[in-house]
Amino acid sequence: MNDTTATTTAATAAAAVGRVILLTTSHRVAPGLLSWPAWQALRDADEVLCGDADHPQLPYLREAGVAVTHASPTAEELVDACAGGRTVLVVAGAEGDRPLTDGLASLAGSGRVAMPDLELLPASYDLPGARLLDLVQVMDQIREECPWSSQQTHKGLAKYGIEEAYELVEAIETGDREELREELGDVLLQVVFHARIAQEDPEAPFSVDDVAGGIVDKLIHRHPHVFGDDSADTPEEVKAHWLRTKAEEKRRTSLTEGIPLGQPSLALTAKLASRVRTAGLDVQLPKGEGVGYELLALALRAEAEGIDPEASLRAAARAYRDAVRTAEGREARRRGAGNGASNHK
Repeated sequence: MNDTTATTTAATAAAAVGRVILLTTSHRVAPGLLSWPAWQALRDADEVLCGDADHPQLPYLREAGVAVTHASPTAEELVDACAGGRTVLVVAGAEGDRPLTDGLASLAGSGRVAMPDLELLPASYDLPGARLLDLVQVMDQIREECPWSSQQTHKGLAKYGIEEAYELVEAIETGDREELREELGDVLLQVVFHARIAQEDPEAPFSVDDVAGGIVDKLIHRHPHVFGDDSADTPEEVKAHWLRTKAEEKRRTSLTEGIPLGQPSLALTAKLASRVRTAGLDVQLPKGEGVGYELLALALRAEAEGIDPEASLRAAARAYRDAVRTAEGREARRRGAGNGASNHK
């Protein structure tokens, strides 16, 4: 047998074992939105199999004229189905088809079977932020089926929102990246939970889509230098425009409107000072005596120097906490030494 004959024989043998295509799709995009290579593979396959009779893609495949057989073949059965050079395409479920892929890997590793060509073909991909859809879906189910979650109200959850916000700030200030990721998720949960509760309001319902749509509109409107014809070259110009736009939207008569007075006092002072500075107002420090006015002056000075007084005091408080623990340890050692001396008398 010459080289040409050997090559031809090998190619014929390779073609005879056929081809397996495992088609994966994302349940987070609308069914039917498949890539062009996926549609080509579906039309060209000798047989299309799907083990899930309720797979969301099936109605669209059949509408497009693709014949789909409801079957969950084993790895051996799938290899046999490819005999004679046939191409068999398997439409995998949202979580893939682990038993089938493990079976094919085992067969290929055994060396006992002439394996068909194996191809993994992603037919659709998740868009950025797609896992948010999972969160909404999970929240829907929890709200309906969990005895605790189904009874919660906006007021009942308010304290958790405050707690999670502070835990997020702490993660940011300590620089713990893993903690930051987790705390962002906890804050996001509060948003989705409240939106889910709001959906049930009989008089003024709104959904998480309304919440997201509202903030998208607001961001676009308040960033004309990004989405419009305006220009802004410095952060200060951006902030000034933001405040002007907010005042127009809210029809506010004072720059103090919209500042929550219930926030921590240092943060409240810094917020007021920031708006005053941005507006270019000349505001005289109110005259008064006592610690409160001294703290006010310190907070105003910190804000003017670009220092967040609330964060600065929290950092100092953490240092004080560490000093307390050091003193406690020193006292415990002193007592331990004293007890030891008493025991030897």
